[in-house]
Amino acid sequence: MKRLSNPFIISGYEGPEYFCDRIEETKQLQKEVVNGNNVALIATRRMGKSGLIHHFFQLDDVKNNYYTFFIDIYDTKSLNELAIKLSREIVERLKPLGTKAIQKFWDCVHSLQTGIIFSPSGDVSFNVQIGDIREGVNTIDEIFHYLSEADKPCIVAIDEFQQIAAYPEKNTEATLRTYIQNCRNAQFIFAGSQRHTMSQMFTSAARPFFQSVSMMHISAIDENEFDVFAKKHFKNYGKELSDGVVHEIYQLSRGITWYTQKLLNTMFANTNHGEKCEIHAVSNALDYILKTSEYSFKETLFRMPEKQKMVLIAMAKEADVKGITSGSFIRKYKLPSASTVQSAVRGLLEKDFITYDQGHYYVYDLFFAYWIQRNL
Repeated sequence: MKRLSNPFIISGYEGPEYFCDRIEETKQLQKEVVNGNNVALIATRRMGKSGLIHHFFQLDDVKNNYYTFFIDIYDTKSLNELAIKLSREIVERLKPLGTKAIQKFWDCVHSLQTGIIFSPSGDVSFNVQIGDIREGVNTIDEIFHYLSEADKPCIVAIDEFQQIAAYPEKNTEATLRTYIQNCRNAQFIFAGSQRHTMSQMFTSAARPFFQSVSMMHISAIDENEFDVFAKKHFKNYGKELSDGVVHEIYQLSRGITWYTQKLLNTMFANTNHGEKCEIHAVSNALDYILKTSEYSFKETLFRMPEKQKMVLIAMAKEADVKGITSGSFIRKYKLPSASTVQSAVRGLLEKDFITYDQGHYYVYDLFFAYWIQRNL
């Protein structure tokens, strides 16, 4: 395994050595999928859902016995776009296996054949554009035909699965549920960060996916596990991490994996070989992150409608808001009427500037919230 210049990963997956804990979650995911169950994996964004899935895919029993496919559909707006993402992922994952493996997929997806090009040298390119698909449901039908006929069982992970609820096509959930239910050669992991929407999709008797999955919720990695993990990597690179540093980071990050990793990444970069990283380095790292993000934060606020901006600033300063339309919250931050606040909150939720979890509202980007607290 290659040695990274910085062991604290903030994007992608680089192997088990750089992956912290999730031992029990990995075992649970493996047990469910291997035993034929589809899984709904729910957690706050940036808590590490995709990392867990990629880690699971790297297990020898999974890697050697299954085709594994992962797509993030957060930026998709239609069934056509989902079809393109899944098709591209299948082609990319099959490429290392040679043209014969891709040929089997090509034979199934008639609607995409003009966009999957085999060169004389044996290379394969995927040049399908959104306008190339006339009926997304037909392409989905062809993709599922391939999954059913593949020469190994498949595991398909779809991140930010709640996006399908906003697709314009009628009955998208019911359509996908039918294909998934009838696909005996594939298991599915539906990952999502909007807990309320995901829970409704899989626990409401009125929705097509009702009782069709095993539910998994992942929370923050234990602080002690992060402490051991961080100190090990500092030591492996000839550096030292003082006691109490991870605790300080954990408080700032609320235990959310990405923010914890980002702070550790920055502190590791600021610590020279042979040096000891002390607690004061945490505030220095946060200062640096907020400073380098300042232009982006200012631009975001500048482009935001005024009433949404007022509510976002108030929420950032409050940190954890339960009574979003309560008189005390509105008076404290000199906000407009309760109905205006409700309207602003809907807009902020749609744009993912804020999140809602079990009656509480938070600014989604913790660093953005800290910047607002310091500067506005």
